[in-house]
Amino acid sequence: MTTDASDALLRVKNLRVAYEAAGRRVEAVRGVDFEVARGEVVAIVGESGSGKTTTAQAVIHLLDPTARVGADELAFDGIELTKLSRGQWREVRGARIGLIPQDPVVSLDPVKKIGEQVAEALRVHKLASRRAAGERAVALLELAGLSQPALRAKQFPHQLSGGMKQRALIAAALAPEPELIIADEPTSALDVTVQKQILDHLENLVRERGTAVLLITHDLAVAADRADRILVMQGGEIVEQGAAAQVLGSPRHPYTRALVAAAPALASGRLQPSASVRERIETDAAPRTPRPPLLTATNLTKDFGSGRDRLRAVDAVSFEIARGETFALVGESGSGKSTTARLVARLETASDGTVVLDGQDYTHARGERLRQLRRRLQLVYQNPYASLDPRFTVADAVDEPLRAFGRPRVERARRVTELIDLVALPASFASRRPAELSGGQRQRVAIARALALEPELLILDEAVSALDVSVQAQILQLLTDLQAELGLAYLFITHDLAVVRQVADRVGVMQGGCLVETGAAAGILESPSDAYTRRLLEAIPGREFTTTPESSAQ
Repeated sequence: MTTDASDALLRVKNLRVAYEAAGRRVEAVRGVDFEVARGEVVAIVGESGSGKTTTAQAVIHLLDPTARVGADELAFDGIELTKLSRGQWREVRGARIGLIPQDPVVSLDPVKKIGEQVAEALRVHKLASRRAAGERAVALLELAGLSQPALRAKQFPHQLSGGMKQRALIAAALAPEPELIIADEPTSALDVTVQKQILDHLENLVRERGTAVLLITHDLAVAADRADRILVMQGGEIVEQGAAAQVLGSPRHPYTRALVAAAPALASGRLQPSASVRERIETDAAPRTPRPPLLTATNLTKDFGSGRDRLRAVDAVSFEIARGETFALVGESGSGKSTTARLVARLETASDGTVVLDGQDYTHARGERLRQLRRRLQLVYQNPYASLDPRFTVADAVDEPLRAFGRPRVERARRVTELIDLVALPASFASRRPAELSGGQRQRVAIARALALEPELLILDEAVSALDVSVQAQILQLLTDLQAELGLAYLFITHDLAVVRQVADRVGVMQGGCLVETGAAAGILESPSDAYTRRLLEAIPGREFTTTPESSAQ
């Protein structure tokens, strides 16, 4: 869809945003132009720091007071937004321009019931009485796809899942029936099936009410599926824009081509070791013999609580992982996959079943025996900033496990240098602290630390899900290269089947604590036998734009 002077609801011309602090000026947005028509979905895509969220917040006047905003035109339905008073903004923001923020944990008041928070949007704008607003809130929660909306309205945020909380935010944003919705990464932390349900709901609003949507996302696959037009931002500027099919199907700008090539859902096939790694390792031309299992989990079961309050989180789960193999455990939040990983790592003790590493049963191992076995398997968590001590330098963090196992100082120093180089970080980073690193750099440090004791198995628990698509691609390539060089086995925990396609040899699909399907990755992803697996695959966004590595490089 294209816009003209008659149907443009939002018009932005030469938008500029700069931050001033301590005598320094940093330009975050530079000369951005775009329009959004009634009933149109426009997606702004780009990596963290590209300026996409700053652009959206400038439109709705939610930037930090240190921000300096300038524009030749910043108009909504003919109203020049830069000239509105605080009182006038209250009549526009929320009532006519709605916002769906990214993080429901931060955005929802923990001490107010869900229904009250949805009704508040109606009462603040004097669109309903207290009683009518409460009744309308229940209807809005149902409209947003929440089951048992009357019950959910009486619950507090902590009693809802992540997907439920995000639906509550959508209900609150939709309550005044705004003409424009700014959706800032509205589904980035959600499972693909929940993501699809929420995006389907927004799509229905566009179709039925003519609502316009400005979608902020780093997920090109979501933009491919949902947007009429796509704006690609880099370094505070729009480097490419156009119809979704044109931008993603035939990208012109090198940055757009790089994003498309990096997006797991837009790529096909398994990742291969990089050329430099292939040169270093010897290729075995002889036929491969079956590899004996490194890890065997048999009938793993975990119960929490007892009696009537007992919750079975993992129910008789069995699988094997061979040396040098990647076994991906996939499923939605609450499926039991992370609990299974914790049982394998012995951070939880199984209620029943066994875990065997290289012939040694360590299901109930304790003390020094468990400590020595844990040296052979290590974890890499989802959030490297939370898992790294902010007081430690990179060298300190990588050295910590070596120091804990009593390695000599000289050997430790040499090993730390090797590991920093192994994960492709500059040697100068050894003296930096986590706050001085990007998300991808922090995850490289976490991987280096996990490799310090030369483990045979890495447990990767959503290790790339919080990263931008290009950084995610770098970490996945790093893991592929390390596996080829070191013969590592991976237990890869994820809800993202698009990532699984790139890294896994075999896949296990979990639902409700049970392993409902397992087998070779190609077979599971191409011809799933279980209905739940088929539903997960159907929910992957951007499938019609799937590319081959060759086509994305053109």
